[in-house]
Amino acid sequence: MPLNKTQLEILKLFSQPLSEDDLREIKSLLVKHLSEKLTRKIDRISEQKKYTQKDFDNWLNDPAQ
Repeated sequence: MPLNKTQLEILKLFSQPLSEDDLREIKSLLVKHLSEKLTRKIDRISEQKKYTQKDFDNWLNDPAQ
């Protein structure tokens, strides 16, 4: 399977010499970006389905989970 555009861009980025600090910072930025993206998606779905904080609390505390 060929690499997609995102994978190619990441490979180009990492082809440059990076310090351990730079690598940690890049990882942190990626994690932050993906976390924010996931949060927006969850917020959108929660709004569409009219979930409340009580729903989330109930799921979290459900012993069957």
